[in-house]
Amino acid sequence: MTMKKVAIIGAGSMAFSSRMVADILTYDTLRDTQFALVDTDPARLQYAERITRRIFKEGGYTKASCTAARDRRSVLKDCDFVITSILVGGYPAIEAEIDIPMKYGVSQAIGDTLTPGGIMRCLRTLPVLAEVMRDVRELCPRAQVLNYTNPMGMLCWGMTHAAPAVRLVGLCHSVQGCLQDWAQRLQVPQNEINFVCAGINHQAWMLRMERDGVDLLPRVRALALNPEIWLGDTSRMEYVKHFGYPVTESSGHNSEYSPWFRKNQATVAQYCPRGGWNGEHGFIKKLYDRKDWRKQMNAMATWKQPINLARSVEYGSQIVNAMVGGDACVIYGNVPNTNLIENLPPGCCVEVPCYVNKNGVQPLHVGALPTHLAAINRMQISAQQLAVEAALEADPEKVFQAMALDPLTAAICTLDQIRAMTRELLAAHRPFLPTFKGKTLAAKPVLIGCKVKQAERHVDPAEARLRRRARKK
Repeated sequence: MTMKKVAIIGAGSMAFSSRMVADILTYDTLRDTQFALVDTDPARLQYAERITRRIFKEGGYTKASCTAARDRRSVLKDCDFVITSILVGGYPAIEAEIDIPMKYGVSQAIGDTLTPGGIMRCLRTLPVLAEVMRDVRELCPRAQVLNYTNPMGMLCWGMTHAAPAVRLVGLCHSVQGCLQDWAQRLQVPQNEINFVCAGINHQAWMLRMERDGVDLLPRVRALALNPEIWLGDTSRMEYVKHFGYPVTESSGHNSEYSPWFRKNQATVAQYCPRGGWNGEHGFIKKLYDRKDWRKQMNAMATWKQPINLARSVEYGSQIVNAMVGGDACVIYGNVPNTNLIENLPPGCCVEVPCYVNKNGVQPLHVGALPTHLAAINRMQISAQQLAVEAALEADPEKVFQAMALDPLTAAICTLDQIRAMTRELLAAHRPFLPTFKGKTLAAKPVLIGCKVKQAERHVDPAEARLRRRARKK
């Protein structure tokens, strides 16, 4: 078997790339893997390379090798697998997309999947990943792309549109996490639960959970009413209580995808009482405002901090192993909806079981979701589609339309407020949106009580100054 080449784009993350390297090397079929590490930040890239070489040495992987590059095109040729996990804009972009919507009453905990934060993240990330896909099509057209970047649904949808011939699957660990949570609550060994899960990323549904042919969902529904369990996973338990099925993602994420839990400060306090991953406003800023990243990465590179070399629950290494001839497996992947879920729109990105062997990732037909669960998914999908089109077309009006159809934003803001918020967000993200250069969202007059107020009130301050100067000239 020939040595396999795996490119990791976004290798400068503090933990993700090292996790992927360690996972892949646990398989006998992959102990001689050649890794190509790519990152635009030279300092982070250097640390990533040192950490990778430490893993080789500590794990005794004498046949593995790695190269590091800031230019992905220089290393993509002949890659067998391309793993993408990138962040465009860094902390300043995240801070703006959390703080600006809050001025309009839109409280986000994570903001990386839907909501104003997820939409803005799509706008600045999709053009980059679309170029990655085109590079793959040119330089390593047979490669399997594994995307770990959020917003998963929007990005995979847009990446497929940019290069439909490239093999792509989006990966997340929310299905594994959800199963693990319920196995613990049910006090049942996880490997004894037979389950089927399907929907969209971060909002997929445990449609079947059985042990030895016995349906576990009645016990799940009863446990969701336990006050202590409810307090630990609030909005997710509300879904089970009212809709009857467990949903994959944690309450902090889940609370953002609907109009029910974050209407105002009172409902945030009610449904997100323990903060953190449970839904604290702006929690993502704590996760990304890591001023100690150099210290942490240096500690890993110099052996001062341990690295767990045991295989994790991430699907990536399982896919690589199965495709090179190792054991076949079933994973949950994000793929185009080719009638896999019959009552969700064709072409949207769905999360379904996929069989993987040397023939690749093969999505499995699920059928129709329960009608009410499909309807909840479709609340997201329309906004996702508009965000994808807005990113690919650099269309400010479609950005506004995506914001207006976002369930959380629509529950809180008027259309005038959403337009003002969108204009402010686009202005704040100008450095991260090169494809939108020279484009602004049109201002509209506010018509209340048959009186026209000046549209200038909706113009961001920098743009207002430019207009005043133009009038003086």
